[in-house]
Amino acid sequence: MTQKLAWVVGTFDTKGEELHFIARKLREQGVAVRTADVSTSGLRVEGVDVGAHAIAASHAGGAPAVFTGERATAVRAMADALGNFLCARDDVAGVVTAGGSGAAALVSPAMQRLPIGLPKLIVTTLASGDVSLFVGSSDIAMLYPVVDVSGLNGISRQVLANAAHAMAGMVRGWQPPRAEGKPAIGLSMFGVTTPCVQGVTKALQGEFECLVFHATGTGGRSLEKLADEGRLAALVDLTTTEIADLLCGGVLSAGEDRLGAAARQSLPYVGSCGALDMVNFWARETVPSKFNSRLFHVHNANVTLMRTTPEENGRIGEWIAGKLNRMHGPVRFLIPEGGVSMLDAPGQPFWWPEADAALFDALQDHTLQTPDRQLIRLPGHINDASFIAAAVSSLRELGLRTG
Repeated sequence: MTQKLAWVVGTFDTKGEELHFIARKLREQGVAVRTADVSTSGLRVEGVDVGAHAIAASHAGGAPAVFTGERATAVRAMADALGNFLCARDDVAGVVTAGGSGAAALVSPAMQRLPIGLPKLIVTTLASGDVSLFVGSSDIAMLYPVVDVSGLNGISRQVLANAAHAMAGMVRGWQPPRAEGKPAIGLSMFGVTTPCVQGVTKALQGEFECLVFHATGTGGRSLEKLADEGRLAALVDLTTTEIADLLCGGVLSAGEDRLGAAARQSLPYVGSCGALDMVNFWARETVPSKFNSRLFHVHNANVTLMRTTPEENGRIGEWIAGKLNRMHGPVRFLIPEGGVSMLDAPGQPFWWPEADAALFDALQDHTLQTPDRQLIRLPGHINDASFIAAAVSSLRELGLRTG
């Protein structure tokens, strides 16, 4: 059996003292360790298990593609090489690094490529700010070192030792994913579609392991990541609101690849229009002034929702249809003609039947329907019991094995 190792990775040419300290503390905890240098200076660093040139050789263009002499391109290329290196190994039990922005930029892309559940920890001076670029859709832990990672002192020793002990605990306690005996399905949910998704989950949880993702941009990317990793047997993607943010300038976009994994993996897909009546922004004063004439709903002090217009909904519907047309697995896309969120119902602030009709008609006009790819128009609201029942029966109709 291959020995599982905690990999201490970083720029040993500038952060060697601190990284070796972490490695030593891990060994004191009885954890097997390997050190790997990802510095881009081209200098050969003594005392590491795997040197930077060996890591760089894992780049598709070889080491010359990494050691370009230009820092930005070298960092990106070394990050690619490290991802290739780690993903090709079967001895990785965890990865830890420490440093500033360079360490985070170098190591986090490789960590994001590793499986969900594998321990990953970054000690970085950037951990007290917006870490979304470094964490992405993965389960990377971030630790703020308080002082700069620049030598060992009374503060840094304590913080770096904590990082080593945390990694040791994660590595020792790690368990392979359990076979639940039930296939896992991914569901997307927002606050305004909660009754729908909770109802679907309640109906299906005896047959499936139901994994619910909060459709906040990161949630959608995580859903796509797990689908690409083969961890999901089907998608029940009832809350596609992140697409409105992508196309209309909101802050919770999941990116252009939303709905991509279902096509790549030919997964059974049950989708809908959940919360496509809204575009998300932070506090009201942060909304760009070009939207001042629009209809808003202040969800709370930190979140402001903007109603989508008929023109925007037409573009959203056409975009979704293009994605559905690329799916080769069975597709059922449900259209709730009675409203797509709690706010989109008679008497509620976002009730606008003409805007919804533009979305539904665009979906109808641009989706290439086949026996395996069907749009199903339903008269009720997305949170109605009748819609929940239709979503459940649509998934069962696709014939997934339940154990």
